[in-house]
Amino acid sequence: MIYKGKALTAKYLEDGIAELCFDLEGDSVNKFNRLTLQELGEATSALAAEAGLKGVLVTSGKSVFIVGADITEFTELFKLPDADLRSWAVQANDVFNGFEDLPVPTVVAINGVALGGGFEMCLACDFRVMSSAAIVGLPEVKLGINPGFGGTVRLPRLIGCDNAMMWVATGNHQKPDAALKDGGVDAVVAPEQVKDAALDLLKSTIAGDFDYKARRAEKTSPVKLNDIERMMSFTTGKAMVAQQAGRHMPAPLTAAKSMERNAGLSRAEAIEVEIDHFIKLVRTPQSAALVGLFLSEQAVSKAARGFAKTGGDVKYAAVLGAGIMGGGIAYQSAYKGTPILMKDIAEAGIELGMKEAGKLLAKRVARGRMTPDKMSAVLNSIRPSLTYDGFDKPDVIVEAVVENAKVKRAVLAETEKHIREDAVLASNTSTISITYLAEALERPENFCGMHFFNPVHAMPLVEVIRGAKTSDSTVAKVVKYALQMGKTPIVVNDCPGFYVNRVLFPYFAGFDMLIRDGADFRKVDKVMEGFGMPMGPAYLMDVVGIDTGYHAAEVMAEGFPDRMRHDFTGISQMMFEAKRYGQKNGIGFYRYEEDKKGKPKKCEDDTALAMAAKAKQASVELSDEDIQARMMIPMCIETVRCIDEGILRDPADADMGLVMGIGFPVFRGGALRYIDQMGAKAFCEMADRYADLGALYQPTESLRKMAANGETFFK
Repeated sequence: MIYKGKALTAKYLEDGIAELCFDLEGDSVNKFNRLTLQELGEATSALAAEAGLKGVLVTSGKSVFIVGADITEFTELFKLPDADLRSWAVQANDVFNGFEDLPVPTVVAINGVALGGGFEMCLACDFRVMSSAAIVGLPEVKLGINPGFGGTVRLPRLIGCDNAMMWVATGNHQKPDAALKDGGVDAVVAPEQVKDAALDLLKSTIAGDFDYKARRAEKTSPVKLNDIERMMSFTTGKAMVAQQAGRHMPAPLTAAKSMERNAGLSRAEAIEVEIDHFIKLVRTPQSAALVGLFLSEQAVSKAARGFAKTGGDVKYAAVLGAGIMGGGIAYQSAYKGTPILMKDIAEAGIELGMKEAGKLLAKRVARGRMTPDKMSAVLNSIRPSLTYDGFDKPDVIVEAVVENAKVKRAVLAETEKHIREDAVLASNTSTISITYLAEALERPENFCGMHFFNPVHAMPLVEVIRGAKTSDSTVAKVVKYALQMGKTPIVVNDCPGFYVNRVLFPYFAGFDMLIRDGADFRKVDKVMEGFGMPMGPAYLMDVVGIDTGYHAAEVMAEGFPDRMRHDFTGISQMMFEAKRYGQKNGIGFYRYEEDKKGKPKKCEDDTALAMAAKAKQASVELSDEDIQARMMIPMCIETVRCIDEGILRDPADADMGLVMGIGFPVFRGGALRYIDQMGAKAFCEMADRYADLGALYQPTESLRKMAANGETFFK
């Protein structure tokens, strides 16, 4: 044994050839935490001292290679002063440089995921052999930072500046074929052959068949482009990166600039440039938000797995109500491997549901993501029915009929008579009280909400709503089913609108008041899209369906009359009364025409503009900042109320719910992190400037207490 630590070991495999194996104790994956970095340095020193060493094979003792840096540790490092953070980064890079400088050839066997620092470890090796089941990449920009262990230095020297900019600036995972084509790896082999193939390559290199010193010299020298070639490459590349990243995400363009600045430098000088840009990005609010979201996502996923532990597998499912929503649920269930019954009362509904599922599957086939045979198999696992035949088989039955409490109660009560006593019933209602719906059932403990977001196949979130009598086992079963469907479930307690819609409708109320006070809805859309929302509120209402939104708003007004009931006729109500429902009937705030691909194209509409003028009751001078504040304050305060009332488990669920449910801008981190970054005191002061707008704009006592004590939602 050359070296033995808690994160890695080094030992001889055979004469002169050592294996450096990453195998972090007490963890299911390898990651670069401070311990691993320290031990890599120690192991490298031990290897360098071995007189008989001829080569080093780098492997993993786990099913992955190295998933990346340990973000939970590094967030504390990010709080250090610049000088201390720089000192740490320099020391970390010294470890990678020391390994790269070993006086013998090095080959890595990439058996699984190698991302971020994990792939930077691979780049420090002379040659890379990749499993056909592995993925590699540098996804740091998705955390708002650029690579910090030499990724922006070694990668462009290995695969060229153009390719390196795309790899780093997109942060995309690279599959084996793409990685091999670009030169990021030297060979791709079957998973069971990766270690042997890497060992064979190492032996060939030791024998002199491959010049590892030339390869190493290339990685540690300036990029082999003259000044004009370098300028042309980076000018074009930066323009593309800036266009794709947008103005709110500085990391991709900063990473590209880092590569541009370090391209003409030696390794030592180039590493200093990378560290400069790394520290600059660490200090941005976008990085704080994105890293926070990453940690929140881990917390939400861990909580979901905890809920699902006792859920048992859902082997068969059913959906009541076909149509677009039911067809989407059936597609998602069948596509992810859970056969499903799809029942409707009309043949037309069944046809629509099957058409929706078929359309989604056909798209996958057209894009090469599914074979026709697989499509047929998935479609065959959706069994359409006009009766309750076979309803004794499903473990979970999801009701997805019209959003009408009377209809839902009747359908649920009828369905309960045809299912097993241990089967779980769930309602896909978006606003109606689960406790109220459960009153129609004989087994309310076996009932909960399972709120999907439209379109089902694209939206990752599912709200699992616990009614007053819902049992823990029911929640566990439905969370397990959501996970089987590839969704991210959050468990919420029952209230009107549950969580996402409850906080969305104050946002819409803020919009109605803006139009009342003279704002142009086109400008409001533009400002909120500039804020980072995927679409402005008027456009969003058109996409959701103004009729759907209006009926949901009635439920919300009844549930929270003190702040969600209008004392004026808002533009949304006027649109509903004029039967302008949005995209579903081609006219709402905008008019919709089909483009060349058959998709609805948004166009301005004179009648909508005239209606907005009629809804106007004042002419308030409104800046872009006013519009953003008046839209965001109600949503944020309602989110705080959901925490205060125990509707949500914790702030992580709150922010992830908004990001996954309505597309809240990731670089802002969610409503609560938005408050944190502004500061509770500053947020309350901002809200107080709009206090005359009513209860929606009045901070809760808990928020004022946080402001007084300098507290935050996230530590």
